[in-house]
Amino acid sequence: MTALPCFYAPETEAHDPRFWMLRGVPTANKELPERARRLLAGLSKLGLATVNPPETDRKAMRAIHTPEYLDFLEHCWEEWQSFPDAGAEVVANLHPQKATQTYPRGIVGRAGWHMADTACPVGRDTYRAALRGADTTLAAAETVMNGQRAAYALCRPAGHHADADTAAGHCFLNNSAIAAQALLARHERVAILDIDVHHGNGTQEIFYERPDVLTVSIHASPEAFYPFYVGYAHETGRGAGEGFNLNLPLPQGQGDEDWLAAIATALERIGEFDPGALVLALGLDAHENDPLKGLSVTTGCFGRAAALIAGAGLPTVMVQEGGYLSDDLTHNIHAFLGGWMDAA
Repeated sequence: MTALPCFYAPETEAHDPRFWMLRGVPTANKELPERARRLLAGLSKLGLATVNPPETDRKAMRAIHTPEYLDFLEHCWEEWQSFPDAGAEVVANLHPQKATQTYPRGIVGRAGWHMADTACPVGRDTYRAALRGADTTLAAAETVMNGQRAAYALCRPAGHHADADTAAGHCFLNNSAIAAQALLARHERVAILDIDVHHGNGTQEIFYERPDVLTVSIHASPEAFYPFYVGYAHETGRGAGEGFNLNLPLPQGQGDEDWLAAIATALERIGEFDPGALVLALGLDAHENDPLKGLSVTTGCFGRAAALIAGAGLPTVMVQEGGYLSDDLTHNIHAFLGGWMDAA
């Protein structure tokens, strides 16, 4: 079994969001520190220890996200608290159509501008946690660039729904995009394979007009599933990026064999692209017991998927994305990383 470098920043546990709106009902947020602890338990079962990553100079982050957005994330909580009787978290109550509207000055307007939905409340420690999540990704990318076959970044919060200017779906900084951008310092082309049950809409948006990063997403069809508006098969890129985005949506409820067939199709396209390295956006919420019921993948199938992806032979940075809080998180990360190490 091949050893696997793993990175995790304990400071990310300070991000402990409370608010979430589910089908019109305010409810408890599911993107909690306990998610990381259950993932760590899966690593422990494999004998894998994590390294606390060093802080970076934030250059890679600025290469992906706009200055206005980063300034918002850094300062919005303090500004929000200046309101009388302010809530403990920044939660937007309006969402403008950016293409036809003007960037506002006030914090309420900017919250709407930079927050696509109510699943990404910003608390006192959110920005710091997001920064340390990005550090985790960059440490894994650096390890791979220095010659390791693969590395795993236990990022929290996740990132693939965040685009250059907007938080969404529990995501603030796009860790997978940051990893891909970092890898371009060593490679002419990088591919991103996103196997989270939700479409990686933020990642797609960031690279949609670029030919140097191929983005591939396998997910439950967005016709009646988050993120709803993006993630369809006809979205293939724009301008110089035409042909460098591949979406493989699956009907809700499909299971192991359909999911593995989609991964095989994705790897075929990635092989044609011939990247120097791969970023694997590792969501675990395609599982059959995930509370949102997007797909029905079994725990054992995560191990099979890992072997399939490892078989591509690419230097790989694994970036933790989704997987809602459940007992299955421990088993699923154990199955995936165990399958990877057995195959690598």
